[in-house]
Amino acid sequence: MRPKLIVVGAAGRMGRRVLSLAGESGEFDIVGGIERENHPDIGTDLGLLAPTEAVGVKLSAAYPAGADVAIDFSLPESTDKTIDNCLKNNTALVLGTTGLSEEQQEKIRTAAEKIPIIYATNMSVGMNTLFNLVGKVATMLGDEYDIEIVEQHHRFKKDAPSGSALTLAKNICSATDRDLSEALTHGRSGKDALRQKGTIGMHAIRAGDITGVHSVIFSTLGETVTLNHTAHSRDTFVHGALRAAKWLVGKESALYSMADVLGID
Repeated sequence: MRPKLIVVGAAGRMGRRVLSLAGESGEFDIVGGIERENHPDIGTDLGLLAPTEAVGVKLSAAYPAGADVAIDFSLPESTDKTIDNCLKNNTALVLGTTGLSEEQQEKIRTAAEKIPIIYATNMSVGMNTLFNLVGKVATMLGDEYDIEIVEQHHRFKKDAPSGSALTLAKNICSATDRDLSEALTHGRSGKDALRQKGTIGMHAIRAGDITGVHSVIFSTLGETVTLNHTAHSRDTFVHGALRAAKWLVGKESALYSMADVLGID
């Protein structure tokens, strides 16, 4: 049987693509599309939001019971409600919302004791490969290589730095025994902004309709190594989320990552 899917934030840019690609795949039954109560599209057939053919399910603020899995790429303000409803209905959750508070992240960890959850700052298969590589590269290159992270996104993205950029930094710090809060330097300005050894520079660019570019620069006197990932469209993240949703259905309650989905050690 095909998994029964709920799409949270279904009328947003990402939500519409989840609806569209899930429908095109023929591998899911879309049983719910969720938005805030005062959203102007409430009551609209989800198929018309995608847009595809009508699917007989309308956009709603109410979470239906009986779904196997929910995918949420919406805003942090909606995350608590999503988790509460998934717990109430025993629905697995694929969560790709970034900019979450520490309290919300703790709520995810607690909820994962009762339902299976995948929480990832980036659902892209290629980006998760990069997550796995950066710590290994930092360890191999050693302390003499300065590390800078540059992330680029569209002008509408609210949180900065991106969740993916922070994940890159966390993985580097974990592999090289650094404290993240002490290592990060967010941009530079002033007359005395000399680079401090051991720090990781973090730079956020917001411009136009850039889907997502992440670059990790390792540089020393004499050479530079750059690892780069460029997302060509939002569909990259949606394909990853749908892959994750199929994998998650039927799993035991736990907090999983995209590395688990992809079999990355």
